[in-house]
Order: sequence, then C-alpha cells, then structure tokens
Amino acid sequence: MRVLTTLPQADLNDAAAAAQAAEAAGFDGFITMENRHDPFLALAVAATATKRIELATGIAIAFARSPMSIANIAWDLQRASAGRFVVGLGSQVRAHNERRFSVPWSPPAPRLVEYCEALRAIWRCWRGEGRLDFQGDHYTFTLMTPNFVPPPTGTPMPAVTLAAVGPAMLRVAGRVADGVRLHPFCTRKYFEDTILPRIEAGLAESPLNRADFEISGGGFIATGPDEATVAERREWVRYRVAFYGSTKAYWPVLAAHGLEDLGAKLLAHSRAGTWDEMAAEITDDVLDLFCAAAPHASIAAAVDARFSGLSDALNASVSTDMPSDLPPDVIQDIQRLPRIFKGFDTDKWSTSGATLTTASS
Repeated sequence: MRVLTTLPQADLNDAAAAAQAAEAAGFDGFITMENRHDPFLALAVAATATKRIELATGIAIAFARSPMSIANIAWDLQRASAGRFVVGLGSQVRAHNERRFSVPWSPPAPRLVEYCEALRAIWRCWRGEGRLDFQGDHYTFTLMTPNFVPPPTGTPMPAVTLAAVGPAMLRVAGRVADGVRLHPFCTRKYFEDTILPRIEAGLAESPLNRADFEISGGGFIATGPDEATVAERREWVRYRVAFYGSTKAYWPVLAAHGLEDLGAKLLAHSRAGTWDEMAAEITDDVLDLFCAAAPHASIAAAVDARFSGLSDALNASVSTDMPSDLPPDVIQDIQRLPRIFKGFDTDKWSTSGATLTTASS
C-alpha cells in the first residue's frame, strides 16, 4: 500500500525542506489541498527540491479554473518534476462554487466528465497528436497557435484523479479518471457496498484496467508514538466526522449504517453553531467506523484491518497543518500491505482512447 502525507502550504519558504524530509522518510507521495492556500504553489517549490516522491493536488477545485489553466499548470509541474505530478480535481459543493468562487453551478458529474476529456484533448494537441478542436456542452477549445504550445515535457501526460463521494461521481471517476481520491468521511461498509461497484461500472467504460487505476483514501488515520497522542488525534477526527456528517452531501455514508437521524442532529448543531455539542454526538462506535487508530507500533495492523483489499494508498496525515510523523520503519510496514494498483498508464488516453474533436456525453 502506498503511503502519502501532506505538504505544508502556509509558508512557501517551508515547502522545500518539508518535501525533502518526506522523501527521505520514505513516503510515496504528498498532497496539497485547497483550503486556505493555493494547492499548486507549494508543489512547484517541491518539484525542484525532490527527485523521487510523487506530487499531487488532493484536491484542486475544478470549476473555479478553466481546463486550459489546469492544463498549463499541470504541464509545467510535470516537466519540473520529471513526470511525478498528478492532477487531483474535485467539484466542491454548490455553495462554495457560487458564493466562495463566484462561478456558475451545474450538475457536477457530467461537467467533470467533459473537464477530464478537455484536459487530455489539450495535452494531446500539445503532444502533436492532432489539432485542438474540443467542443462540448460546458467547454469549447478550438484555438491553439504554435506560440501557445509549451515545449515537450519528455514524460507521459499527467495522471488525473477525481474526488468522489456519491454514486454518480464514483462512476465518473472510474470512467474518465486515472484514480479516485476518496473522502476520509467513509466507512468500510460504504466502501464495499457503494464505492467499489460504482468504480467497477465506470472502469467497464474506460480504456484502463483496475491495475492502472488508483483508489486512494477512504478513512481517517489517528496515530502517534503513544496512546495519549492517539487519543488526542482521535478527538480531532471525532470533530471532523461530526463536521462532515452535518453536510447533506455526505449523508449517503451515514445512511449505509442506518444513521440518518445522526446527520439531522449534526446539521441542527451546525446551524446553531454548537460545535462542541456536535462533536459529542459522535460516539466511539461511530468514530471507529471512520478511523483506523493505534500507536505507531501497531498502526500497520489497524490499517490492514480497515483498508486492505480496498485502498491502494492512504493519507497518513490528519490535516494539512499536521503532516504525518510516521517513522520510516512503520511506513515500510504499511507499504508491504497488498494493493491492486501497479502504476498510471496515461498513454491509454491517447488517440485510441478518446476523440480529439468532440466531447462525449
């Protein structure tokens, strides 16, 4: 199983040293998030400071940016990192799109299908595989003069992964992405009963095999050098489970366990601003559904029980502000756990995989 951590984003002056430390510790990759900071800038610093470790946005908000903007950023990061960059995209919810980013809202699943196809149409054009003539319902790209074509990267096209929670977006990820970044608000039952069947249905329409497609995340990790630290981080996770559970978009996960009433209680606390009382609604039994928790010495076994057979990679950080402190030997223990994913094969999205001139529905 691959082990990821987060890259500090608050101060770009810290990014290079943190990236080098993560690489030296043996992490397979690190991710950045779009919360309080831009997700790409720290990766640009890290790309030039490291040699092996994967760099990924986990995630960048898609609809706040044109696919052309993402295509340019990804192309440059892919070149700077010698092929180690992964584009992680997500739709975010309607309120954030309309009120935080001031962008129009439309059903996200079909729009993200077209978004991924547009990215690859642009990249194929830049690779010399045909004229850019992408015309879809949401995006149209028909102008690309030689002056605007960036130099070759000498690498494959970047992999594209999508954040997904609901059934429709899970199927979209399997159909048009190289991987899925699952929300940590996820249980093993929801994973088995909802996530895997939808991804498999999407992969049936994709040029990829399951070994080409990475399933990342799907739960929280609470660990530390001792029981006291684990207990402290469990409480942080308890608060996050309550926070996410108060959002209706995540209620299908609660419904899988017959916990719809809990979602309504959490929403009421959110509207009232009673945040501490909201966290108290998450019992230890509910918390255990979402979280693998144990000290460093035994966290690999807890991860095995919670994630094996499901995820190919996990984020060992509990937040952007707290990169993982897993020791190298524990990282190696987790890396020995089996996974299906073998590696990205983005050449399968070349002209044989999709047309350059039309967006599929």
